Amino acid sequence: MNTIESIRSLLITGKMQEINALVKEALEQGIDAAQILDEGLLAGMDDIARKWAEGTAFIPEVLVGARCMNAAIEILEPYLVHTSAGSRGRIIMGTVAGDLHDIGKNLCILMMKAKSFEVIDLGVDVSAKRFVEAVQEYRPQVLCLSSLLTTTMGNMKTVIEALKEAGLRDLVRVAVGGAPVTQAFADEIGADLYTEDAVQLADALPALIP
Repeated sequence: MNTIESIRSLLITGKMQEINALVKEALEQGIDAAQILDEGLLAGMDDIARKWAEGTAFIPEVLVGARCMNAAIEILEPYLVHTSAGSRGRIIMGTVAGDLHDIGKNLCILMMKAKSFEVIDLGVDVSAKRFVEAVQEYRPQVLCLSSLLTTTMGNMKTVIEALKEAGLRDLVRVAVGGAPVTQAFADEIGADLYTEDAVQLADALPALIP
């Protein structure tokens, strides 16, 4: 197993010091920083996310992997200035008004960042007005709405209606997701995309962005 493969396989273990040492070793070997990021760290995070989606890995492994990846990226950052391919698109994400859940939202953000998307996190309990203001300010290609409660999922429709009233609906695609959300509900409220989990969302976004 080469250095990059070792980085990829170790990411789920939480062995941050070992991973950081391997990242430094790979740089010393003359391996391009972007390759270490793409084939080692991001690929490893993708492995963890898919295991989580399949039910063979759990939230602790996802969070441990994310922490290790972020620490390793700090080492790579000075070397990525001239090698980064740049953002694949700008995404705004938030949990709708009345809902304080953020684990699913944070996993989605992690996976989108792993796919090289710029993500602006509005947090939880976000009002329709705040979503509209953020779309006006940041001009994202996609707005992602999360809800974990049946009592708050209706606020996704409120956001879409607010975008229409502000004349912004045609300027941004809207993706929705969360435990109670279904494809039928997404169709009913006029959303552009529904996905069941963070992996599906990150994989579907490129087709959603012109």
